[in-house]
Amino acid sequence: MKPRIISASRRTDIPAFYGTWLLNRLRAGWALTYNPFNRRPMTVSLRPEDVAGIVLWSKNFGPFLTHAEEIRERGFNCFFLFTITGLPRLLEPHTPPVKEAVAAFRTLARRFSPHHLVWRYDPILLSPLTDPAYHLRTFDHLCRQLGGYTFRCYVSFLDFYPKVRRRLERLSRTAGLELLAEPLPETKLELLRKLTEMAAGHNIEVRVCSEDFPPEAGLKKARCIDPELLAPLFGLDPALYPPKPTRPGCGCHESVDIGMYETCPHLCEYCYANTSPQRVLSAYRQHEPTAPALVEPGSSASPFPR
Repeated sequence: MKPRIISASRRTDIPAFYGTWLLNRLRAGWALTYNPFNRRPMTVSLRPEDVAGIVLWSKNFGPFLTHAEEIRERGFNCFFLFTITGLPRLLEPHTPPVKEAVAAFRTLARRFSPHHLVWRYDPILLSPLTDPAYHLRTFDHLCRQLGGYTFRCYVSFLDFYPKVRRRLERLSRTAGLELLAEPLPETKLELLRKLTEMAAGHNIEVRVCSEDFPPEAGLKKARCIDPELLAPLFGLDPALYPPKPTRPGCGCHESVDIGMYETCPHLCEYCYANTSPQRVLSAYRQHEPTAPALVEPGSSASPFPR
């Protein structure tokens, strides 16, 4: 059996909140995950010889820095997708301050290498509070902070899933945040071109995630799980990992995700992975770091709707 690329995780923030659990599962050599649609369990081998690499997604790698050292010492290849947006607290109430996130980013780049990190500026959410000028200022500041510590940035616009739209409409009523409609393609394209030019000045290549533009637009497509990017770092064969998109426009290749929805206490207002803050916080309180899965489906904190 070919070694797998492990995604940890696009469904929740394992490094920020469940790093001890991940380390325990790597020590044990296996983890239990559940299909989010049919609830079927799957045992995933986490023995070093069965893992080509671990792609770690987070908005806060600070609590994970010591775990990352042990994971590497155990012979696992690590790759980091680090989201830093600088969005207002109204939208991201529990992410670390930008200064702390940047410090953790730089620490990881020094301990591993700038090639082991991709900065995610995601999502781009347009509103009177966060208009294009806001994003240009914020992105410029972050480029200045992260230049030399990474060579690639993935960007994408907010997807207005029904549950996200309902949450933002509620926020609009309670906090007066008037959201714009989904941006027109030409609005997206103009902003993306400016971001791309800005990042290039810091030797950072911008790639666009889950957005389709014609080839003449000159924008490169992001692949968050990218075997060709991992190959020179980990010595894997990219041909073994075919494309396996998770949504329209997604460029990801094959991986196994060991996270679970409804378990991320960041509680960002635009999050597609959570529907109920109460369910998330219940799951977090009942999480057992020594358990095979993040949360057992039969528990009162199950991430699966009853």
